[in-house]
Amino acid sequence: MHHPSGTPGDDSDGTLFGLDALAPGPAAPGSTTAPGTDSSFRTSATARRLLSVREIYAEPAAAASPRGRQISARFPDARVIMVDSHWRIPGLHGNEGNVERWVRIKGETLVLGEKKTLTTRPNGRSADWIAPGTSNGCAMACAYCYVPRRKGYANPITVFTNIDRIIAHLARHIARQGPKPEPNQCDPEAWVYDIGENGDCSVDALICHNTADLVHAFRQWPTAKASFATKFVNPDLLALDPRGRTRVRFSLMPPDDARLLDVRTSPVAERIAAAADFLDAGYEVHFNLSPVVVRPGWQDAWAELLVHLDDVLPPRVKQQAAAEVIMLTHNRELHEVNLGWHPRAEETLWRPELQQAKRSENGALNIRYRNGVKAEAVHTLRALIDHHAPWLRVRYAF
Repeated sequence: MHHPSGTPGDDSDGTLFGLDALAPGPAAPGSTTAPGTDSSFRTSATARRLLSVREIYAEPAAAASPRGRQISARFPDARVIMVDSHWRIPGLHGNEGNVERWVRIKGETLVLGEKKTLTTRPNGRSADWIAPGTSNGCAMACAYCYVPRRKGYANPITVFTNIDRIIAHLARHIARQGPKPEPNQCDPEAWVYDIGENGDCSVDALICHNTADLVHAFRQWPTAKASFATKFVNPDLLALDPRGRTRVRFSLMPPDDARLLDVRTSPVAERIAAAADFLDAGYEVHFNLSPVVVRPGWQDAWAELLVHLDDVLPPRVKQQAAAEVIMLTHNRELHEVNLGWHPRAEETLWRPELQQAKRSENGALNIRYRNGVKAEAVHTLRALIDHHAPWLRVRYAF
């Protein structure tokens, strides 16, 4: 789908609502709930607009697993296509023609696979550890997202169905760590595990019980805490009873930036408004100020957002809140992809006069703000936080 204007969802504040031009046609037939669920939001018009799954590419073992069968029941009219590998799907991955269908593929296609290698990596910034992900990819289409860089012109959600193995791996890892010996900026008491590095757990919960299973598992582990960032408000998560063992980080940016860049996400104001509900439901609630995009007027836009936070958040949210500040990192290959479906985003994201290239560990050419530009921007944003939302503790800025 090509957008000559280059601005998908101009009429929405955060872009999920008002995305008719990007919606994948009529509501999909796959709108039934999974067996044993009493969820209502996943059957709502909002959820159907985000995920109207018509095709499921599945590794045979994943399709035959209990979780795979649950997903097939969730989307009973979707065509299931067997594939040898969730990473190599002819016609989906490596097909440049898919750029113009970038958003449609995200809503209409799912991939089911098994997580073959289970590794928990140290982090130290947002979390102590990065847990093995239960998904890869997203139904939302944020123009700066790093996940599609490896996936070749298409980035639908890949759901990993061997959730039991992933949870067993985490249980062993947490047991080996023992109690946290001393506080750090991740958490004063618990080992924090990021469970959503390559996807959005709130959206994943529309598909199957992977997110619920993880939230319930972390309730059993008094020395550990789950954490995930999200741009999607899924009220079904309020019923999971996390008992303080899961941290939700609502990602925020000025609404004008979100209209342009956060395609198919919940409006920023809705994410903020959900904070108290999630806290009351037993979650720890933090915020990601992310990504910070340097563009004309960015300082005033962030000041307005911080004032809004201060005005609307109740004291109980403020008392436990903390924030991560993450400056924009872009990528040359993603820049080329975006020019094919959302060129106006690149007018803001691609600023060679302010940016420098840096080769990542996997060989990709990432583009970041030059050291001086980044340092000045971080200093400016910290000062804005101190002035407009002094209660918001910054855990780290990167």
